Amino acid sequence: MTVYRFLDAAIGKTPRLALGLLAAVVWLPAAKVAARADEPLIQSVTKQTIWRNRDGSGVTWFHPRACMVPGAKGKPIALMTLQSIGGSDYFGPVHWTESADGGKTWSKPKPIPALGRKPVQGHDGLMAGVCDVVPQYHPQTGTVLALGHVVFYRGPRFSSKEQLARYPVYAVRYKDGSWSKRKILRWDDPRGAFIYSNGCGQRVVMPNGDIMMSFTFGPTSKNRMVAGVRCSFDGEQLRVLQVGPPLENNVGRGLLEPSVTRFQSRFYMTIRAEDGHGYVAVSDDGLQYRRKTAWAWDDGTPIAMSTTQQHWLTHSDGLFLVYTRKDASNVNVIRWRSPLWVARVDTERLCLIRSSERVVLPLVGDGVDAPDDVALMGNFHVTNVSPQESWVTVGEWLPRRGARGDLLLARIRWSKPNRLIRLGR
Repeated sequence: MTVYRFLDAAIGKTPRLALGLLAAVVWLPAAKVAARADEPLIQSVTKQTIWRNRDGSGVTWFHPRACMVPGAKGKPIALMTLQSIGGSDYFGPVHWTESADGGKTWSKPKPIPALGRKPVQGHDGLMAGVCDVVPQYHPQTGTVLALGHVVFYRGPRFSSKEQLARYPVYAVRYKDGSWSKRKILRWDDPRGAFIYSNGCGQRVVMPNGDIMMSFTFGPTSKNRMVAGVRCSFDGEQLRVLQVGPPLENNVGRGLLEPSVTRFQSRFYMTIRAEDGHGYVAVSDDGLQYRRKTAWAWDDGTPIAMSTTQQHWLTHSDGLFLVYTRKDASNVNVIRWRSPLWVARVDTERLCLIRSSERVVLPLVGDGVDAPDDVALMGNFHVTNVSPQESWVTVGEWLPRRGARGDLLLARIRWSKPNRLIRLGR
């Protein structure tokens, strides 16, 4: 039985399950369709401001990441996690908000008790917070897995001298809307003695419920590695089953914030680095990744990126990357973290098709002569919402202007339905 016949059957028999399977972007192998690079799959991109705080009168919300979950009568609801920001790597407790009208309006954010701050035993005054959370619906159990990692604070700021060993933590949102207590994803490997994390990373839910993702890890703060990871998840416990061989880059902190997607039966990992590049690697099984390749244009020209994450935008007929890069308009913006761009990926040559590039969220202000007034947008997320639409969500912030900024949503409309998501007939 083909994937699509299976999904049609599932929709007919159990529409709620089928909605969850697809709205959560479960990356089943897509039909082998010849994707033409010159076919403009992106029809339009529009900008929406969810909450405003450029004037500093409210809350600057950061790390907004959404997933789709089944709602009443089969209508999908968008669930978003987010937290406030008050300075570099200084975040408030993780909150959640939801939208039942396709992202037009959102409920007042509420805290997730498990993802707040907790005292650290043996370190008087030190608090263990959580950041870099990514929620994802898990259709096999009907739960949402919100996975981030621990971060340590002392008083009103990030405790740069007391960052103990860092590791992934998560909370589970159950069908009734309640949240579990804080849990730890344990990996007893000395290579992760200083840090192992999937913070900000995109993950793939497999048909059997296993989760394919990636770790950045290292025994010290420098020269971190990345690797493919397979986990099991039963709706309560997330467990590491396998970790593949690492990819390395011994510059600065090494390789950071990897994200994974699956496109036409292959896994793709995009990686933040600290050598002026971003990287991509490919795998047949999500564990054995071939050597990393620096992102470049299809004419071979390297793309200058400055230690910032990239994320996948995956359509059944084409793979895209959302990213930041150096441009004449942003040369003095911190790490060139504005604007956000999107371009189509040549999946055979592992490069970006330059003619396909367009702005997702524009730079606002003057990135050459007044860069301190340009809001940074380097921490963002991509969500496939329906066959017709995907989102890029980001919390702006102005680090030299009191950490002010708006919460933004870019709507990407497709010219052809995304067959990875089918919400009904």
